[in-house]
Parts: sequence; C-alpha cells; structure tokens
Amino acid sequence: MIIAEENHGYSEIIGSPSAPYLNELATGYGTATAYDAGYPADCPSLGAYILMTSGTTAGICDDDDPEAHPLRGDNIFRQVAASGGQWRNYADAAPGNCRLTDDGRYLVRHVPATYYTGERDDCRRWAIPLGSTTAGALHDDVAAGRLPAYSFVSPDACNDMHGDDGCPDDQVATGDQWLRSWLPQIMAGPDYRAGRLTVIITWDEGTGTSNHIPTLVVAPTVRDVTTSKPLTHCSLLRFTEEQLRLPLLGCAARAPSLGPPFGL
Repeated sequence: MIIAEENHGYSEIIGSPSAPYLNELATGYGTATAYDAGYPADCPSLGAYILMTSGTTAGICDDDDPEAHPLRGDNIFRQVAASGGQWRNYADAAPGNCRLTDDGRYLVRHVPATYYTGERDDCRRWAIPLGSTTAGALHDDVAAGRLPAYSFVSPDACNDMHGDDGCPDDQVATGDQWLRSWLPQIMAGPDYRAGRLTVIITWDEGTGTSNHIPTLVVAPTVRDVTTSKPLTHCSLLRFTEEQLRLPLLGCAARAPSLGPPFGL
C-alpha cells in the first residue's frame, strides 16, 4: 500500500511538532533519510505520480488532467491486472469512480490510475472513493482482510498536506491527524497482522528547490530501522514490483530497491 502525501520536504516533517504521529512511525518502524523524489524540483506533482507507477515521468512537467496526458505506456496497474491480481486507487473525496477532472478537494493529478488510457475499464471499477474510517471502500476492505495486491491511497487536498480553500492552516498537522485516524485501523486489519501488507508513506515532492522528502516504511517485521541509502520513487516502484513478482519498468530496473535496507 502506497500512501502519497504532498509538497513537503524532509525537514518539514521529520522533527516537526506538527507531525507527532508521523515522527512516532518514523522512529518506531522505518525511515529513509536520503530519499529524493528523483525528478526535477521545479516540476510540479503529476510527474511524481506517473514516475511512482510507470518508471518514467513521460516528460510531464505540469499538473494537467488526463485529457491532456493520455498515457498509453506500461504501468503497475496494467501489470497487476495482467498477473491475475487486482488493484485499487482509493481516492479521498472522489465524487465517483475514475473521475477524470478535479472536483472540490479531489485533485485528479493525485490519482495516477486515471491517466493510463489502457486501464480505463479497470479504472472504472477500481479507482474508487476512499470513504471514511467508519464506512466505505478502504474501511470495508481493511476490515474484511481483502485488500488487493496493490493499493495506492490518494488523500484529498486537505488530508495530503497540499492545502486548498477551506483547509486548516496547518497543512502538516492536518495530514498527520488523517494518518493517525487511518494507520492504526490498517495495522489492526487481517492483511497487516498476517504479514501480507507493507505500507509506504511518501511525498510526491519536496519544495521548489529540493526534492529531498521523507519516506516511511511500516511493516510487521520492520522495527526501529533508519537507512541513509540514496533512494528515489524509482526505488519504491522497484520494491513494489519485486514484492508482486512483476517485471521492472523503466527506471525501476536501474534503481536500488527500497526493500533491502529495511529487511524486506
């Protein structure tokens, strides 16, 4: 399970009094201290989401919607389905399945499954509203122990620390509180307790001048692990594909894997 937060550098999260829960996770489980998004810092969010899920930014350096970027190349969503598995892109505040335009706090550029044209049929089934901690898709799948092979979780514009009209002023605290509401539930679920689930919390990018970002690894076998190994979103994709026994796409084939430093 990948949970993608937004637009904050390493030092804005690690050690921040606004992020007590994230810092608790960082010290109790695993944290990468030399993780860089792996693409130009002057490019905005979308390229990161495409990089994490396909091994390339496809040359994207804007935040335009899927109509402007109909991507036909291979990607992890296609790989998972072709291998016989299922995936979900749980999208917080989504007004419906596979929504291809922004709607309030739902920002389509943070929902990568919507950009891959070859996956439109699966997108209509599997890029779905996240729901709440008491009802809805993620709650129900966690409680039933039926999380799919691959999950990408896209919090809304307030909960992912991006910020938007009407969001609380402290973006970091808002995201931290959202994670505090969800992670204990996910970790209490049958998939995590059975050792079938690793949760990666990362950020799309850092600041306008540096993409040094925090990345946390939460898994039953990871305890008090810190690595200074240089890693990127390509490393995250490689680890994901290795775990799912899928071919390595794009930059994942050349990047060090996120897994070994954490014993995974």
